[in-house]
Amino acid sequence: MKGLKIIVLAKQVPDTRNVGKDAMKADGTVNRAALPAIFNPEDLNALEQALRLKDKFPGSTVTLLTMGPGRAAEIIREGLYRGADNGYLLTDRAFAGADTLATSYAISCAIRKIKDFDIIIAGRQAIDGDTAQVGPQVAEKLGIPQVTYAEDVLELKNKSVVIKRRLERGVETVECPMPCVITVNGSAPDCRPRNAKAVMKYKHSRTQTERQEASEDYINLVNERPYLNIAEWSVNDIESDINQLGLSGSPTKVKKIENVVFQAKEAKVISADDNGIDELMKELITNHTLG
Repeated sequence: MKGLKIIVLAKQVPDTRNVGKDAMKADGTVNRAALPAIFNPEDLNALEQALRLKDKFPGSTVTLLTMGPGRAAEIIREGLYRGADNGYLLTDRAFAGADTLATSYAISCAIRKIKDFDIIIAGRQAIDGDTAQVGPQVAEKLGIPQVTYAEDVLELKNKSVVIKRRLERGVETVECPMPCVITVNGSAPDCRPRNAKAVMKYKHSRTQTERQEASEDYINLVNERPYLNIAEWSVNDIESDINQLGLSGSPTKVKKIENVVFQAKEAKVISADDNGIDELMKELITNHTLG
């Protein structure tokens, strides 16, 4: 089989393990500047599936596509360090505050601009939303089939892909025609670590915005090594309807973010015998936790 053209949808997300009182802005959007930014975990699982396909089929390319503020370029660099070939950053104030509907619309417009692809792979969901909607919505907007809850890409045939899915009550194997969208579970194999040679090759990769503050020596370096350019697209670079982007294109609004921390007084120690277990069961039934 000829080399595959694979697009990996990735997202830089706030670390929800460190949610504090400043995590939400007055308009109901996440205050990303107040939280550490990380590579969405299940998107790393998706990247690993893409890299495994690249290993199996020489000539394949892995392209990362992400949407976010300028600092989200770090996600693309992280992908390059692990084996991806290139990436695109969608960044514009007009994208800000997007829910899953507006996000999938922007991403689908960018994929149409990229044009040539065989498989789109994404994590099942992002930890800052837990909706699992963006991947399927992208598939619907592009009019191509989708496979969700994927755990492993088992086989590629002439015009189809065989995928193992991890479901709540077991495992199933399905075959899907290409091109298609695949969303990957966190139960899939972990992503490989950074490659030292790739780190040395791409450590100076930058977007156009990042290069604005670069020295003349760095500009000369980029001119000599075009692979250091990370493509950066704004609203004007993709054919899209501005009314379907950002807050204006988002029917979903976040009203409140709450950080729940269990206190020691909420913990209870029971004796490891039948009486202790009986007392616990009675208490749970009495307060309607059970029954």
